[in-house]
Amino acid sequence: MSFPQFAFNNIRRNGRAYIAFFLSSVFMVMIFFAYAVFIYHPYVKELPMGDTTATGMQVASIIVYVFAFFFVMYSISAFLKSRNKEFGILTILGAEPAQIRKLVILENMLIGCLSIIVGIGGGMLLSKLFLMLTTRFIGMDDLPFYFPIKAILITVGAFLILFFCISLFTLLFIGNKRTLELLTGTSKPKKEPKASWFFSLLGVALLTVGFVVLRSGLNGGTIMLAAVTGIAGTYFFYSQLSVLIIRLLKRNRKTVWRGTRLLWISEMSYKMKDNARMLFMVTVVIAIASMSAVVILSLDQENREQFINNDFAVQYNVYTPSDQLDMSAVDSRLQAAGLDYQQVYLEYFWSDADLSAVSVMPLSHYNRFNTILGKKIFQLDSDSALFVDSRNVKDQAQIDRNRFRNYAEGDTLTLNLEAGSMQATVTATDVETRFATLIYSTAVVVLPDEKFEEITQQIKGYRLSGKVLYQIPAWGHAVPDRHSSEAMVSDQILSSADTIRSDNASDDNYSGYLSTRYGDFERYRQGTALFTFLGIFIGLIFSISSASFLYFRLHTDLEADGKMVHSLSKMGLSFQEMKRSSTVQIAILFFLPIGVAIIETLVVVKPFLIEFGITNYTMPVLTVFGAFVLAQTFYFIIIRSRYIASLRKMMV
Repeated sequence: MSFPQFAFNNIRRNGRAYIAFFLSSVFMVMIFFAYAVFIYHPYVKELPMGDTTATGMQVASIIVYVFAFFFVMYSISAFLKSRNKEFGILTILGAEPAQIRKLVILENMLIGCLSIIVGIGGGMLLSKLFLMLTTRFIGMDDLPFYFPIKAILITVGAFLILFFCISLFTLLFIGNKRTLELLTGTSKPKKEPKASWFFSLLGVALLTVGFVVLRSGLNGGTIMLAAVTGIAGTYFFYSQLSVLIIRLLKRNRKTVWRGTRLLWISEMSYKMKDNARMLFMVTVVIAIASMSAVVILSLDQENREQFINNDFAVQYNVYTPSDQLDMSAVDSRLQAAGLDYQQVYLEYFWSDADLSAVSVMPLSHYNRFNTILGKKIFQLDSDSALFVDSRNVKDQAQIDRNRFRNYAEGDTLTLNLEAGSMQATVTATDVETRFATLIYSTAVVVLPDEKFEEITQQIKGYRLSGKVLYQIPAWGHAVPDRHSSEAMVSDQILSSADTIRSDNASDDNYSGYLSTRYGDFERYRQGTALFTFLGIFIGLIFSISSASFLYFRLHTDLEADGKMVHSLSKMGLSFQEMKRSSTVQIAILFFLPIGVAIIETLVVVKPFLIEFGITNYTMPVLTVFGAFVLAQTFYFIIIRSRYIASLRKMMV
C-alpha cells in the first residue's frame, strides 16, 4: 500500500469524523463559486444594478474566503488533537515525524481537492438557478447561462492555495511531541478548572463599557471601542465568568445534589473551560450575522412603511419657484394611462419663530393640501397665523436636530425675517406629520396669502422652495409588483425628467428634481435586496459552520466522555439518566451562544436603528432570531442523537 493510499484509507475509515467538515467545506466552495459565476458573467455590466451587485458579491466572496480560512484551520486542529493516540502508534511502528507531517498534508489536500470538485460540481448544477434567484430577488432582468471558465479557475486556485497554506500551518499543531505524550492523547486526567475573580469582573466591566459607550452617541471612535470591549468581554465571559458561576453553583449542595444535576453541572465546568474559545467564536459569528440581518431587514421594513404612508405617488421638488410651472409631461403620461389624479403645489421657506425652526407657507396652498387629503379648511385674518405641529414622533433624531416650540391658540408668534421681525397671533393650530418627510420640517407656520406674498417680495429667491405633489387614488397604498400600473407609469414619468427640467429651466440651470413613490421604493429595495441576498448565503455558512464547530468539539471529547460513561454505568448509571445529562450539556453548548448573541445583537442594533429613525424592529428581530434558533435546533437534534448513540455503545 502506497503512502497516498494510506492517507486515503485514513480519511475513508474516519468518514464519520470528516463528514461535517467536508460538507461545510463543499458548501463554502459552492457559495464562493456561485458568487464568481455572477461576478464574471459577460452581460452583468449591462444591467442597471449590475456593477453594484457584482461589487457586493466580490465583498461577500472575500468574507466567505476569509471565514473559510479560519474555519478550516480550526476544524483541522480539532481533528489533529483527537488523533494524537493514532500518531503515537504510528511513531511506535517506526513512522518518522516527517512522514506524519506528510500524511497530514496529504489528507488535508485530498479532502480539499474533493471539496473543490464537489463544490464546483454542485455550483455548476445550481448556477442557472442561482443566476435566476439573484436577478429575480434583486429585481433585474434574467441572465443567460454561460460556461464559467474564469470562475472555475479562480475558485480552484483560491481554495487550493487555502488548503495548502493551512496544511503547512497545521504542522505547528503537531510539533515534536514525545511518543508517550501522543499515546495518552485526550485521556490525560484534567485538572479542576479554575477561574479568576479579576478576569471575571474585567469581563463584566468590558461588557458594561461597551453597552454604555453605544448609548453615549455613535461615531467611529465609540463604535470601535464598543466592538473591542464587547468582543473581549464575551471571551472573558466564556473563559472565566461562566466557569466561576458554575463553581459557585456547585457550592449549593441542596440545589446541585439532586438527580443528574450533580453529573451534568460538574461536567459543564470542564466543558465550559475546554470549549471557551469555540463558544466564543460561535457567539461572535452568530452575533455578526444576526446584527447584519436585523439592520438590513429593518431598513427594508422601513422602506415599505414609507411607501405605504406616502399619499403622493409623484413629486417634483422645485428649485426656482414659479407660478407658471409646466408639468404637462407628467399630466400627459397619467392621462394616457387613464388615471384620475389631483395636484397640489406647495411653496414655502424656512425661518425662525422665537428661535424655533419653522417652515412658512401660504394659506391657499395649505388648504389645497388639506382638500386633497379630506381634512379641515382654515380661514385667517391679515394679522393671524396657523401653527402646524409636523413632528414625526418616530424620528426623534429629527426633533433633536431642530429647535421646536409649541404654540397654542392666542399665543403671539414672532417671525425673524431678513427685513426684520414680524408678529402674528396664532388663531388656530393643526397637526400634520406628513410635512416631516415632505418638507423636512418639525413645524409649519401658515400665513394669509397676501402676507406671504409681501414677505417673499423681500427675501432672496434662493431661499424659496416649492414642491408639486400628485395624488393618484387608483394606485392606493399597497406595495405594487414590478408589472403593476404604478411601476410601469412611474418608469415612463421618470423617463420624462429631463423634459420637465428643461421646460421649467431658467438661465440653463436645473429647475428641480422629479421623483416617484415607486421609483424611490424600488431603488432602495434593490439596494437592501442585494445585501439581504448576500447575507442569506453568508448567514447559512455561519450557521452551518457554527454547528460544525460544536460537532468537532463533541467528537474530540467523545473518547474521554465514553470512558467516563462506561465507568458510571458500572456504578448504576442508567441509559435514561445518561441521555438526560448529555442532552442538557449539549443543549447548553448549542443554545448558550445563541442566547448571548441575541442579547448582544439587541444591545448593538437598537442605537444604530434609532440613528436611522427606525423604532419598530420587532418583526426583523423575531425573523432573524427565529431562523437561527430553528436552524440550531435542527443541528442539535441530529448531533445529539448521534452523540448519545455513540455513548450508548460504551455503556455496560
